[in-house]
Amino acid sequence: MDFSLFYFANDSDDTSGADRYELFLEGARFADRNGFTAVWTPERHFHRFGGLYPNPAVTGAALAVATERVRIRAGSVVAPLHHPLRIAEDWSVVDNLSGGRVGISFASGWHPADFVMRPDAHGTRREVMDETIDTVRRLWRGESVTLPDGKNEPAEVRVFPPAVQPELPFWITSAGSADTFRKAGAQGGGVLTHLLSQDIDELRTKIAAYRESYRAHHAEGSGHVVLMLHTFLGSSTEEVRELVRGPLSGYLKTSFGLISGSIGNRPGTFDSADIKESDVAYLVERGFTRFFERQGMFGTVEQGERVVDLLQEVGVDEIGCLVDFGVGTEQTLKSLEFLAELKNRRG
Repeated sequence: MDFSLFYFANDSDDTSGADRYELFLEGARFADRNGFTAVWTPERHFHRFGGLYPNPAVTGAALAVATERVRIRAGSVVAPLHHPLRIAEDWSVVDNLSGGRVGISFASGWHPADFVMRPDAHGTRREVMDETIDTVRRLWRGESVTLPDGKNEPAEVRVFPPAVQPELPFWITSAGSADTFRKAGAQGGGVLTHLLSQDIDELRTKIAAYRESYRAHHAEGSGHVVLMLHTFLGSSTEEVRELVRGPLSGYLKTSFGLISGSIGNRPGTFDSADIKESDVAYLVERGFTRFFERQGMFGTVEQGERVVDLLQEVGVDEIGCLVDFGVGTEQTLKSLEFLAELKNRRG
């Protein structure tokens, strides 16, 4: 099992300036020193939930000069919001700065508010994502593309600087769609997923479908599945439970207004503003229990080992440990020591 760090912080008024990114940078340096596989940062816009990370290429560039070995990955680039030339150029720079350590997970996007930057792409976002992946990969290899210029005349362009890696390592982000898993396999990419809208048995079935699709379309390999998992390990279960209860509950409450309108990928399912505060508290408490007991990796190193064993049996190749959900920087960095112990046992 590979172990990586995953960042998706809830931005806060309690911190400012460089302090906002202290955990991000210090955690990445820890991962670099201790043999973790990668550091992932998302692309999020216009909301506190994930709001520290509007551009993973920018945070990736910071990691490129702050680390030496750990892989630098976007989890994810929302492809329909950007021109493929821009994606290829930005990430080629990061690939050069890092000596060839980048990878990108592409997403189609889901929240309508994000598409204020490119509203025309929302209705066809999945098709746009597929086209963008193909174009970015061709540009990455050094191929040229022909596009209309400012005079609406064909112009042949290629990306500079050339990337260090001859092929772009890529994944497709899936909230749980079996079709997306199969598509990723056919395209020869990995899958980045989570347990927010699927359980372990569903994930097992989708990974099997992904492997089958991958092998059907490619002579070598079987793909790569990354599971994002909220993570905090410590010396005892009860200590960890009490330490993370407040921060994780607050994190879930902040996310509630964002995800409530997109349950099951159906925008506008309900408006969180119409729900009573007591009902929100009930939902947050249930969410905390679900995350702590079934949808995260919390507790002792021994409990973490059981989670890893289960995920290996399901077919997961890498755990993206989401660590920045509100626990203090010093305490979170201390918990990484326990995570490193787990990695050394099961990595």
